[in-house]
Amino acid sequence: MLSAIPVAALDPNDPDAGAVAHYGDPAREQRILDTAAGLVDRSHRGVLAVPGADRLTWLHSLTTQHLTGLAPMSGSELLVLSPHGHVEHHAVLTDDGATTWLDTADAPGLLTFLERMRFLMRVEPAEVTADWALLSIVGPATDEALVTLGVGPLLPPDLLAVPDAKFASGSIPPRPTAVYSAAPLPFGGWVRRMTYGADLLVPRQALPEVIESSGLPPAGIWAFEALRVAARRPRAGFETDHKTLPAEVGWTAPAVHLEKGCYRGQETIARVHHLGRPPRKLALLHLDGITTDELPARHTPVTLEGGERPVGFVGTAVRHHELGMIALAVVKQNLTPDSVLRVGPSTAAIDPGL
Repeated sequence: MLSAIPVAALDPNDPDAGAVAHYGDPAREQRILDTAAGLVDRSHRGVLAVPGADRLTWLHSLTTQHLTGLAPMSGSELLVLSPHGHVEHHAVLTDDGATTWLDTADAPGLLTFLERMRFLMRVEPAEVTADWALLSIVGPATDEALVTLGVGPLLPPDLLAVPDAKFASGSIPPRPTAVYSAAPLPFGGWVRRMTYGADLLVPRQALPEVIESSGLPPAGIWAFEALRVAARRPRAGFETDHKTLPAEVGWTAPAVHLEKGCYRGQETIARVHHLGRPPRKLALLHLDGITTDELPARHTPVTLEGGERPVGFVGTAVRHHELGMIALAVVKQNLTPDSVLRVGPSTAAIDPGL
């Protein structure tokens, strides 16, 4: 019998307090997600629904993504930026032909922004987290799992390459930079193919039926986060702060169209891309795990060995089943794998991989 350990029982103030941390063996759950497939309950993630005839042109005008031609039953990613080009919201979206669904870390904040920008558009944005839940199938056997659910396999994610700094005008197709194929689920809702597996949005009352029908072993949010860190995928509120630029954390490829019409923050996006060197970068750190086996807290400063001035901050720190103690951090662009860093009492090194 699996014993679910809620995150809230370990830290009620954790952003993932609404999720299950693990089911008794976090390392085993990671191995399942790494080598086969497992089901992660991410139903604590916020969900917005945007129905209305103008939904795609409206979201196109407000965000970084090219959405006017998004086909029904497909998805993408988008960012909402400040006037200075800093990340305020990140969302993954799916359009089912009548409604655009946004799953995001800060549903109330994003909804507030969207409601302020409605004007005379035919859209009705609303938070629907209480009625809809997000699950994620993670692992290389995702397609087989989707076949079991009667909705797969789906086409793999289609991502455009980020163009060179001095790209020619008209060289970027007028389409989303990332396209995720989707399909309706027999329980209601939809499934969306992602780089790590697939996301399922289902009615909350159907959660037990979906979980049982999948036949997949459950894995906690700790396993999901460990694989996310190893794959260097940023998370809003973790690998971001008040001055994060999309290019610093690798969000240009999936979420930013560099040749679409005006949107808030576009000038900064263009300037940073054409300069080709944002001030900071996302890095995978290896922590020594000798001085302490405690993981550093979110936004712990990163310093150079022997120095006191911060050169970055830790976003997410995890225990990986193969790599040990690792962390995603946002650090100064000029740091190299030879840089000796400190994170609290621990020595840290930058992983040289891309």
